[in-house]
Parts: sequence; structure tokens; C-alpha cells
Amino acid sequence: MTASATGTATGLRLHAPAPGWSIDADVVIVGSGVAGLTAALRCTAAGLSTVVVTKARLDDGSTRWAQGGIAAALGEGDTPEQHLDDTLVAGAGLCDESAVRALVTEGPGAVRRLIATGAHFDTDDSGAISLTREGGHHRRRIAHAGGDATGAEVSRALVETVRAAALHTIENALVLDLLRDTQGRTAGVTLHVMGEGQHDGVGAVRAPAVVLATGGVGQVFSATTNPSVSTGDGVALALRAGAEISDLEFVQFHPTVLFLGADSEGQQPLVSEAVRGEGAHLIDATGNRFMLGRHELAELAPRDIVAKAITRQMQAQGAEHMYLDARHFGAQMWEQRFPTILAACRSHGIDPVTEPIPIFPAAHHASGGVRTDPHGRTTVPGLYACGEAACTGVHGANRLASNSLLEGLVFAKRIAQDIAATPQARPEPVIPEGTVLPLLAPESRHSIQRIMTKGAGVVRSSASLAEAAAHLEALRVDADTDIPDDRKPAVPGVEAWEATNLLCVARALIAAAQRREETRGCHWREDHPDRDDAHWQRHLVVRLQPDHSLTLHTTDTTEFPPTLPSLLQER
Repeated sequence: MTASATGTATGLRLHAPAPGWSIDADVVIVGSGVAGLTAALRCTAAGLSTVVVTKARLDDGSTRWAQGGIAAALGEGDTPEQHLDDTLVAGAGLCDESAVRALVTEGPGAVRRLIATGAHFDTDDSGAISLTREGGHHRRRIAHAGGDATGAEVSRALVETVRAAALHTIENALVLDLLRDTQGRTAGVTLHVMGEGQHDGVGAVRAPAVVLATGGVGQVFSATTNPSVSTGDGVALALRAGAEISDLEFVQFHPTVLFLGADSEGQQPLVSEAVRGEGAHLIDATGNRFMLGRHELAELAPRDIVAKAITRQMQAQGAEHMYLDARHFGAQMWEQRFPTILAACRSHGIDPVTEPIPIFPAAHHASGGVRTDPHGRTTVPGLYACGEAACTGVHGANRLASNSLLEGLVFAKRIAQDIAATPQARPEPVIPEGTVLPLLAPESRHSIQRIMTKGAGVVRSSASLAEAAAHLEALRVDADTDIPDDRKPAVPGVEAWEATNLLCVARALIAAAQRREETRGCHWREDHPDRDDAHWQRHLVVRLQPDHSLTLHTTDTTEFPPTLPSLLQER
């Protein structure tokens, strides 16, 4: 075994104009969800000059769409150890237990700090935080706000705190690529500001520490609960920078997404798992509760089990969707506990007070992402990742409901502590050299989404994945080929950069899904229907090479090896 090249630059970067402006900082945080803003506030509190870059407005990320809540052992009789047990079970044997232990142990304190920041959670008559249950939890430990608007409240509290602290923020900015110094360490990022604020066009934020908190990759599929900005920009940047990506094959499909029609694409309305936590039933068109007898928790089984059961029932009956029945809640409970979902359903002509809700599984959360250690450090010196863009090992093969907001809170704090404890001089970025990636035409985005939905959706097989891989490779080769006279090349811009990022992420996801020949968590291979611990109870790690190819290796155990390049070894 040879010393790993992990952390070395690939030389690959997006085709973009040279930066026309720059600013300096101690740390630049890319993303403004719970992970990004928590990291920003903690870094600022530690005396670090901090810049927040976000793709849209500060409150436009995935966090504000979170309905269910935040899981933590806050209730009487509940313990971090019980929370750990539920998380490990949901993760289907692939959780990094040390990372989970950090999550559940530090989680209650993280929630209390969030409350101190100004977030208001729902309370009971005694003034205690109201707690509910969701899938995979054996106790009521989900704190929620506004009934079913937890993410919106968390986002509001953090955004208001950031603005009150007058943090330097750059909104409407798409991050492009990582900058490095002569030693190969992180030296900042390039970004494109979309014509608003004091900056415009392509520029750079120069900093010795970069935190990727860019959210998920949901837009790689046709139907997702993720907002339109979730195009995997952070994961794609990390791949081009030579960082390791792990567990990307484990994409969680939320079981209960409002069905708007077979041809509906883009962001779809979510029907929170908390609806089932409060007693809603999954039924087919005949009224049969098909989850009974499939799992001891029935409708509250872990999400991968419920999504598979719904898909199987749809396949068996030739149906496009199943139903969620909560008519027994009554109008008052719907209006008080789930006002957001009620309004969304009614806006699409469905009244859950009087009729079952048509639902189907849709892409929801990436359990994998940029591989990190317990302090958020990636395999590139000075580059950190947090939230859904990261793979901390917490989620394993399937995220436990409402652990995602908690993960952002806990590991953002750890990242800030590490950056503050290891201050670095502000570097001088070197002029990037290497291969400029050809851009995909903006319309390629829809092609990628259709390819991925067909080939790597809830149900996968060797044939479906091979077909998807071939189509994605054709898109890459086509973009890399000399443009005929009758076709214009893609012009650098947000839509072309997003499509190119989506292709990069899609290729990595497909490669991992092809390699993992088993069914585990939310990775369902029809041709390998059983879980295979002997061969696959370990993580798959993906890297992008300078020639655009992808290399994969496996970890030795479910615990990730250190991220320091000198300590890693290639398999």
C-alpha cells in the first residue's frame, strides 16, 4: 500500500472568468442554513474575521423547509444512549459510532444554545418543550416550532442574530472553486455574485479556512423536497479540489411527499414524518394499512423501510402513489399542529381533514458528502464541511429522522473550535493552473435529473445503473468534444455551472451505487436484495482524478480513518 494522494489538487476547475475583486478574511463559510450560520456565529464569537457566502438570500436554504424538528434527548427518561441506539439501528450498520456519540451527547446542549440565540420551540401547558415522535425513534424526542415550521423558525432566529452581529455576508453568490497557496493549503474560494450588493461578477474571498455548508444534492433527481439551489455545489467543488467523498450512494427518499402528478418535477411539498408520529396511517386505494406486520413500528419504521414498502405496494398494484390518512385528526389538530402542511395540501386541491393525502417517495436527504473527521476537517488542509454537504459518519446508510438539524448545530460548533484553536496566517493564493472543465449547456440539467431518477431512484439494479452511467458519460464526453459549427458552446454562467456541478455529483453517486453490490439502508439493489456485512459493512470513498475519472476504495471499518493526508493509505 502506498501513501495516499488525498488532499492533492486535481487541477480541475470550472470554466469562469478570472476574479475581478477580492476580500480577505480568517474564514469563509459557504452556505446559510443551520450549519453555516451556526459556524459563522461561533467563529465570530471566537474573534475570527468571518465572511458568509450564500447562493440566494440568507434564509433561502434547505433549513427553512424542515418541518419535523430537531431530535435530542430532552425529555424525561430519555438519554443520549437511547438516542444513540436508535440512530445506529436506522444507520443499518454503517454509522461511525464515535461520531454518533458526539452528536447525541452534545445535542441537548446545542438545542439549548439555539434557544438562547432566540429560537422559539412549541411548549406544553407547563412550559416545557413539546416533544413528538418520528420514524425510527422509540421515544418522543423531536422538538418542533410553529407546529410544522421548525426550519423556518430556526432559520429566522439564526438570520436575525447574524444580521444583528453585522457579519459580512455576500448573498446571491454561487461558489465556484477552491483557491490554494504554494503549499497546497486552502487559500479561499472563487465565487460569482449575481448582480446585487457591493460585489458583482466573479471575485474571490481569500482565507486560510473554508467551511462548506452548501446543503444537499437533491436537484440531481427530477422530484425532490430540496429547493432549487440544492445542486451539490459544495460536493462538486470538493471533488475538483481533490477531497474524498463518501456514502454518496445513500440518498434518502422521504416516504411521504405530496403527489402532484407523474410528470411533476422540481421541489415537491413535503408531508412531515411528524404527521405519522402523531398517528396518521399509510393506506392504499382500498384503505388497507399495508405497513402493519412489515415492521414492529409500522408507519414509524425507519424511512428506508417505509419508502421501500410504499414502492413495493405501488409496484404490486400498478399505482402511481399511496395515501396518508389523518382524517381522524380533525380540523383543529390540523390547523394547530400542521398548519403549513394543511395549507400546502389545500393549495393543491386536497383537504386532509376530509380525505387521504396522495403521497410517494421523493429524493430528500443525502447521507453522504464530503468526508470529514469529528472536527469537520476534510482531506484537503484548511477545508471543512458541515451539514448535509458533509459525511461525518453520523447517518450511516440511512439518516434517522430529525438528526440533520442537530448534526448541523453540533458539528458547526466543533469546526469553529478547531479553526479558532489552529489559527493560520492569511495565505496568498497562487494563480490556478490545470484543466478547465468544459461546461454543460443549462438544458442538460433536466437530462441529468431524468437519467438519475430512472437509473438511481428508490429501486436500483446493475442494468439501471449501467444505463445511467453510460448516459452521464455521454453528456460529459459531448461537453468535452469540439463544438460543431451549428452548436454554440455553453457560456459561463450560473445555469451552466449548476448543470456541470450536477453532472460531477451524479457521476460520483452512480459509481458508488454500482460498486456497492448489496441492499443496505436507502440503497436498494434489486439484483442484490440482501445486506452483506461480510463484504460491505464499510464505507465507499470516491475521488475525482485529473483525467476526469473516478477512483473508489473502501474503509477498513465503519469508522473513518484520519483525514490528515499523511496518515491515509490508498487501497
